[in-house]
Amino acid sequence: MDVAVKMPRLAFRDVSVRLGQKQALSGVSFAMQERRVAIVGRNGSGKTTLGRVIAGLQAPDSGQARVDGADMARDRKTALRSVGILFQNPDHQIIFPTVEEEIAFGLVQVGRSRDQAAHETAEILARFGKAHWAKAATHALSQGQKQLVCLLSVLAMNPALVVLDEPYSGLDIPTRLQLMRYVDGIAAHVVQITHDPQTVRDFDRVLWLDDGRIRRDGPAAAVLPEFERQMRTWGGLDDLAHLAD
Repeated sequence: MDVAVKMPRLAFRDVSVRLGQKQALSGVSFAMQERRVAIVGRNGSGKTTLGRVIAGLQAPDSGQARVDGADMARDRKTALRSVGILFQNPDHQIIFPTVEEEIAFGLVQVGRSRDQAAHETAEILARFGKAHWAKAATHALSQGQKQLVCLLSVLAMNPALVVLDEPYSGLDIPTRLQLMRYVDGIAAHVVQITHDPQTVRDFDRVLWLDDGRIRRDGPAAAVLPEFERQMRTWGGLDDLAHLAD
């Protein structure tokens, strides 16, 4: 396993975000430096929006979201260098025809020369035992392989923090377990967004989002059992019958 790196201090103060007619986040505040943090909640609870704010991809309508004092939405250079994000669907993230081109692109975006980017791309592929993937066509990869390419593209930029947005969604059990091992072995600190408590039981901290607000915040052993009980309670209802206004 890589040597752990110091996580930048992530601080949210009264962050609110409205997306169209929906209030996605409402007055979210926390400070974070733990190595492994999970954000759990039902679909539509604001998890993905919170992850995008952490990564600097979504500016708050009000409040502050800062990493080591820098405004993540306004200071894009700091955001790119400090935080990487892996989206749920790799097909929405991959844009280049070969693996090496896909990984090198992000490195060029943060200022590497093309020669430097090629060298660092080869290094990250070799470090994860995937040097033979360099010329592989991205469209021909399996879903799990595509997700690993996206993860390597993020890790190549050496962020201190990686945001994973439902990274195992749609993967079969063996592929999910393999990708989880890769995530467990990386040096960067991790914020994982999920509705599946099974994948984050060993995490240091859990934030439970409900309707755009933090409902619970604490150790996984304390928050996850309550979260699961509430999910089972809601599962016993018939809210699928209710139409939106």
